[in-house]
Amino acid sequence: MAPQNIADCSVGMRYTFRGSQAALPGLSRIEIMDMKLRILIALILACSPALASAQDQAPGPLAPPPEHAVHRVMGVAQPEAPPSLPPVQIIKGFSQKEDEYLAARPQYSYRKSIRIQEFAPDGSSSGEYLATYEAARTSDGRIYERAIEAPKSSLQYLQFEPDDVQQLFRTPVYAVTPGQVLKYNLQFLGTEKVDEVDCYIFQANPKTLERQHPYFDGIIWVDQKYLEVVKTYGKWVTDLGEVHPASLPFSMFETYRENVDGKYWFPSYSRSEDIAKAQDRNVPIRITIKWSNFKLFPPASSAAQGPAPVTPSSKEPPKP
Repeated sequence: MAPQNIADCSVGMRYTFRGSQAALPGLSRIEIMDMKLRILIALILACSPALASAQDQAPGPLAPPPEHAVHRVMGVAQPEAPPSLPPVQIIKGFSQKEDEYLAARPQYSYRKSIRIQEFAPDGSSSGEYLATYEAARTSDGRIYERAIEAPKSSLQYLQFEPDDVQQLFRTPVYAVTPGQVLKYNLQFLGTEKVDEVDCYIFQANPKTLERQHPYFDGIIWVDQKYLEVVKTYGKWVTDLGEVHPASLPFSMFETYRENVDGKYWFPSYSRSEDIAKAQDRNVPIRITIKWSNFKLFPPASSAAQGPAPVTPSSKEPPKP
């Protein structure tokens, strides 16, 4: 039977040589050496499969380690690497685009759906609130949102009025416009893909806080090619703290944008999760807002007279 490994071969050679000298004492030294040579050749031939197997089992070149997903959080101290463009140039580019979107946004109608969910301890949904609105415009150009149908609710713990939800959208949509840049500390954090779009990441922190004007405090993702904001994550703050209705705790929102007409990036999906203190328990809750059906309004002069605005009531057009 052929040896199974290199160790078997070495042991076999050692004992075979010793046995040849002990078993054949009458042979001359030359004859013994010739016999040893023949035995060595035979053993080498017998051990060649074991040698080949050992080579097959030897470790080969190490594969490079897999890339690890990097999850960035607010407050990163140092950027991962310098951006390909100077940060000042990137900020100037995307802030100018934000100004364009701010001016173009009131020219478009849209449909907005709001969903608020409560969750049981096992993670299942225990109730939800659903409301759908459609943006409209009066003949004098004022934008308002009208409910398509009455809100539906099966919530068991949350108590709020529909207008409380609308208060979540009375903060500015576009934070870092050219007129607001100097009011922020903007720090480059690194790069990341957002839906296959290569992005620069900036952290935005307000330098000072005011009572009447909320400021964005969070992260901004900027398309590397076109210098357009495609995603944000953060909250709005004043000198009184985070901005949110008293009856709803939502403040940190992750918001994605959608390209409209190949020119503008408007919010299309926003989501926040929090804990509501209700009765004798803490209830996990989530809000999801979707904007869709973006369409240009007809010229204001030809727009039909619409009903009085329902949300919000102010002289300025509401922020969508």
